[in-house]
Order: sequence, then structure tokens, then C-alpha cells
Amino acid sequence: MQLPRRSFLRLAASAAALPVVPRVAAAHAYPSRPVRLVAGFPGGSAPDLVARLLGQWLSDSLGQPFVIENRPGAASNIATEAVVRSAPDGYTLQMTVLTNVFNTTLYTNLNFAFADDITHIAGVANAPYVIIVPPSFPAKTVPEFVAYAKAHPGKINFASGGRGSSTHIFGELFRAMAGIDLVHVPYRANYMPDLLSNQVQLAINPIPQALALIRDGKLTVLAVTTRQRLATLPDIPTAAESVPGYEAIGWYGLGGPRGMPADIVATLNAATSKALADPKFKARLADMGIEPMPMSPGEFATFIGRETAKWTKVIKAAGVVLE
Repeated sequence: MQLPRRSFLRLAASAAALPVVPRVAAAHAYPSRPVRLVAGFPGGSAPDLVARLLGQWLSDSLGQPFVIENRPGAASNIATEAVVRSAPDGYTLQMTVLTNVFNTTLYTNLNFAFADDITHIAGVANAPYVIIVPPSFPAKTVPEFVAYAKAHPGKINFASGGRGSSTHIFGELFRAMAGIDLVHVPYRANYMPDLLSNQVQLAINPIPQALALIRDGKLTVLAVTTRQRLATLPDIPTAAESVPGYEAIGWYGLGGPRGMPADIVATLNAATSKALADPKFKARLADMGIEPMPMSPGEFATFIGRETAKWTKVIKAAGVVLE
């Protein structure tokens, strides 16, 4: 049966228009161009490595390059301010870390409020720490260490990567909750040689930097700082088993400027959550000594609020201020 010419032309036009709809939608789908993922630390640092791992996954998953931009300086405040001031269109993101929370209290002259001026898109990973001493140190457990410290007040040095660093603040929390008197020794460079030689007697250190030394017997691990024991070190107790309530972990998250569209936030969160459930991605995190920390935007924002309240109290109690 032949259609009348007018009907045929109408149907042909309708058919021709059908493919246009998905193409137009695809042209406006996020992302439609490269995305900048800012890391506030140098290349080769842990935040940089996590950002590159996540960025590659997001590139493959969402079909546009996620380009890592390293903007170190002022303990990541330079990077954070740049992200806060950028357009909230999803094309400038940040690898956020615990340091960003510390900075809200450590620095009194910031031009932004991290908790409020960043859209907290997704949790990415947590970074367990270990409480370590030289093998020659007489204490081999947290209770033994606390007892020794109370018997020798002011005689034990604890090392950190600098005033206001996570290794410093975690040590301050341990000192306060255990009720012991320790001497803080901040380092600008690597403190491991001095710890190995017993020049300093304690450090609360990220697992990746200490795991090989622990396994080789060059350091004694007293505890992990997580709420639960770790699969990596299943026989090592948590600090909280001896110092109730003690928990101190680093973490990595994905953030962006305040006011990002909800659909873009949802797209990024879904892609990140998918990565964190992928066995190969999880194995790459495990290689770095860190664990997946999937969270919805709401859960992550609530987590940031809790972290800010917790560490503000610790930093103020310890009297630590940076400018």
C-alpha cells in the first residue's frame, strides 16, 4: 500500500527526527568536556596518587578526561580556595582530605569555610594509621606503653611530620586520652631514621610508610588507630581496646564548589561508588594501604561535620595554631 505523499513526508520527517533526541541529550550530558581534579599536594603524594587512580576510573566511566592538577601550598588551602572560587558546574573538583578539616581551626585567616563552601560529593577511602615504636623500646603493647609513660613523664619523644600535621594531631589526641606526658618533636623531613635509631620513641604513622618496616621487624606496632582491627594486620589490636574511644584515621573524598547541580553530584557519586565496589580498584587501594569509604553526598557531608567538630576540640585543647 502506498501512503499519500503528505503522510509519507510527515512520517519520514518524524523518523529522521528520532535519532536527534539522544544526540542532543548526549551533547548536554555531563561531562561534555574535560574535568579538572585539583590535588592540594605535590605529585607523588598520597592525595595525588588517589586522585590519579580515581581520575582514571572516572575518565573511563564517564567518557571525558579527568585531568589532575597539583596545586600544593599552605597545607592545601591554595587549592581549596581555587576550587571554592570556581564555577559550580562540575568541571572543577577537588580531592579533599582530613587536612582540610584541620585547617579550619589551625588557620584563623581563611577566606572560605571548608564545611559549607565545598559540595561534599563522595567519600573515597580511609587511611589507617599505626602506633609504632622502635623494637628496643621496652613497651610492646599500648597498656605497657601507657604505664611506662606514666612512670617516666616528659621522657618520651613522639615524632610528627610537622606542627599541625595528622601525625601531630593524632599524637595529641592519644596523649590526652591516655593521660600521659609526651614531648612533641616536629620534623620537616623524614623522621623514620630517628625512630629506627630510638632518637624518638613513638610515632602515629600512616600504614603505607610503615608496613614494610613492621613486617621486617624493624619497628614494633602497638596498635592500629581504626575502630576495628584491619585485615592487613589482623593480629594487631586497636588503640581503642586499651584507650576507649580512640580513633584517628586519614581519609580522601571528592568535593567541588558549593552550589553544584544535584544531577551532576549524583552522577559523580554513582561513578565513584561503582569504582569502590570494583575488585580491581579495591586491590589498587589495598596496595596503598587504604580502604574504600563509599558514602552518599548526604552521608559524606554529615561525616565532614563530625570530623570538624571532633578535631576542632582536639586542636584547641592542644593549643595548636598556625598562620
